[in-house]
Amino acid sequence: MPRELTPAQRAERSLQTKYRKEIWNPFIGAVKEYALLQPEDSVAACVSGGKDSFLNAKLLQMLQRHSDIPFQVKFLCMDPGYTEENRRLIAQNAERLAIPLEFFETNIYDYVAKQPGSPCYLCARMRRGYLYKEAQARGCNKIALGHHFSDVIETTLMSMLYGAQIQTMPPKLRSKNFPGLALIRPLYQVHEDSILAWRRYNDLTFIQCGCRFTEGCDACEGARTSSKRKEIKLLIRQLKQTHPDVEKCIFQSTQNVRLDTMLGYVSHGVEHRFLEEWP
Repeated sequence: MPRELTPAQRAERSLQTKYRKEIWNPFIGAVKEYALLQPEDSVAACVSGGKDSFLNAKLLQMLQRHSDIPFQVKFLCMDPGYTEENRRLIAQNAERLAIPLEFFETNIYDYVAKQPGSPCYLCARMRRGYLYKEAQARGCNKIALGHHFSDVIETTLMSMLYGAQIQTMPPKLRSKNFPGLALIRPLYQVHEDSILAWRRYNDLTFIQCGCRFTEGCDACEGARTSSKRKEIKLLIRQLKQTHPDVEKCIFQSTQNVRLDTMLGYVSHGVEHRFLEEWP
């Protein structure tokens, strides 16, 4: 009689079989193409509680078992002040997926709630700072976040349409404030639709948003950003009806920049204008 698989085993098998083409192969492709992992790396896989960060953690866990590149991975979850319900769901999902998740506590939500103005910018900076500090304290030289291909495309369009700049989300980034620490995005080539399909197939439920503020604050920066991202998602969906490869084209455009045709650009913090080429 066939042995019944645990939820974690079923999730892993689905990544290697049913979703191999849509998730596993693009994940491996990004790791190799962008040289995200080097021998003896110690990676902090940061889990926020959502589908993306949990999938990212599971893929790194699987890769560690089978990779020719020896690396270590530590699974961290920063609790900025989650509700008991969200904290419990995160812990349950970690157990269900057999991810040895380690929580560490902060008082970010309580602190930010007392500050004037929009809480979102300060909250985001504090969350990133705490993650970097904790990862470094645990001997990690890289932080792995769950941003995926769709995030890259949406961020690129948002920066153009709402930020008046051409800027994208790179697959890896050196920290300016924490020397020797880098951020990597192993899901860089994985589409969000594939992640959603994997979640449904494995009957998984993740937290949507653990933020205390955006749930009840339509006027704050986080809510506006979320709203704009939804607009961009809808725009892309509409464009795909007549141009199925529009996401691929947007992605390729970030690797095919013709600086000679740009009116201006910024490199290493220095602004350049096209008139520099003229006498």
